[in-house]
Amino acid sequence: MTALPSLMPPIEYEDATPQVRAVYDDIRATRKTDFINNFWKVLAHDPAMLARTWEKLKAVMAEGALDPLTKELIYVAVSATNGCEYCTYSHTAAARAKGASDAMLMEALAVAAAANETNRLANALRPQVDAAFLPRAGGG
Repeated sequence: MTALPSLMPPIEYEDATPQVRAVYDDIRATRKTDFINNFWKVLAHDPAMLARTWEKLKAVMAEGALDPLTKELIYVAVSATNGCEYCTYSHTAAARAKGASDAMLMEALAVAAAANETNRLANALRPQVDAAFLPRAGGG
């Protein structure tokens, strides 16, 4: 596989502004690692975007109603659907680190592929949404 060059050069910690270093430090503390991946390093060209993106991702990927592994599997499936090679690789690695097996990854991708196919068919055929699928007043 031939790697394409980044559109922006990565900003390493030692070359970063104090604002960027603060985000890098939070990434390291949150993820319990010294590794800062290239996605964050290229976003560092816009420190406000870096901070905003990190804060949103940190909140969304934290433990919640869905466990972190399930969130990573969703992220892999959406990344593959969107054709984002970088995110597919990085979130597959994160899912594996959280215990995802090959079978789990393949099943998540199969669900995404099936959803893509049936979504395209539903968009093309425009069936009326069944009354049984509509939300009821009061959240029922």
